[in-house]
Amino acid sequence: MIKAAIMGHGTVGSGVYEVFEMNAEKIARVVGQPVEVKYVLDLRDFSALPYGHKFVNDFSVIENDPEVTVVAEVMGGVGAAYEFTRRCLLAGKSVCTSNKELVATRGEELLRIAEEKGVNYMFEASVGGGIPIIRPMLQCLAANEFNEICGILNGTTNYILTQMIHNGVTFEDALKQAQLNGYAEKDPTADIEGHDACRKICILADLAFGDKFNPDQVSCEGITKITLEDVANADKLGCVIKLLGRTVRCEDGTAYAYVAPHLIHKESPLAAVEDVFNAIMVNGNATGDVMFYGKGAGKLATASAVVADMLDCIEHADHRRRIFWGDGSKNLLRPLDTLQSAWYVRFKGASRDLEALLPVESLTEPVNGVTVVKTRKMSTAEMQEKMEKLNACGEVRAAMRML
Repeated sequence: MIKAAIMGHGTVGSGVYEVFEMNAEKIARVVGQPVEVKYVLDLRDFSALPYGHKFVNDFSVIENDPEVTVVAEVMGGVGAAYEFTRRCLLAGKSVCTSNKELVATRGEELLRIAEEKGVNYMFEASVGGGIPIIRPMLQCLAANEFNEICGILNGTTNYILTQMIHNGVTFEDALKQAQLNGYAEKDPTADIEGHDACRKICILADLAFGDKFNPDQVSCEGITKITLEDVANADKLGCVIKLLGRTVRCEDGTAYAYVAPHLIHKESPLAAVEDVFNAIMVNGNATGDVMFYGKGAGKLATASAVVADMLDCIEHADHRRRIFWGDGSKNLLRPLDTLQSAWYVRFKGASRDLEALLPVESLTEPVNGVTVVKTRKMSTAEMQEKMEKLNACGEVRAAMRML
């Protein structure tokens, strides 16, 4: 019998235990023997639960038990989660996680330790929750050079934008709805400012291009400035607004990586992704575009991905998965200055100033002195320079990339 442990008993941690209990017979068939969760680490009192006797509040119990060979880290954060993960790996135990912040910031170090100790550090649940994306990139798409990865990586922001698009709800009210429905945290900053999506696109870029993309260095813009006026203007242009994480490979081997709201045409498959659903489009030089779609979060969906990784670790105990990326020393992250994009601009001021400064593809008749412009492609640096000049003679009220 295989012995496992779970570190953390929140939403995902309790889900991991539930999946092991619910699908015990199937899991035993998959790995060839039963798997028992021997310990659950949490400081809170869960003694009233039927499996309350399994709870421990001393991590060293798990660390020092040679029977435990695979551990789920579902604590979150980079404090105790990092320290406990590191020590589990050093103790020769494989670790599987949904902790996107830890993978994005310390993943290369933990993968290196796992390699040195001949164990696995796996994190399928850290990007798409229950949506498979890591394993397909490492296996099914392994023969491809990746050209671009672009996706709706955060269900909370997608839910908010869906409410704004279809129901005319303001950002503030849509956020309150998301919180009432349990889609957004009490402090929603990581979601609405794009930090959650940023960590996920960094992990995908790490895997795609083989070196670390540091979330602190990646341009990150959320959805807090989007108004119903922008939503209506996008509709008139045949578009919808989505928060996208995107990484694009350049000819010299560097890559752009960033998070920002975009206007995307309604014909795009990503435009139809609504509510709390996520979608990730991967472009390989052999496959072309491949899209992965589903709910990016949720207790059992995320837990199922963690448990699947744990089963993979058990099956490959003697032949570890080759997952790695560098420490960032290749400096693959390319500044956004040269990234070419068409732009949507909402401007209060004279239309002649817009036409004089921007490569205009189309513009609307002014309404209350406000004109909406769609530009031809221009670099980020050029756009920033033009915005400064426009703000000197009027007010740029919104500017978003068009995809």
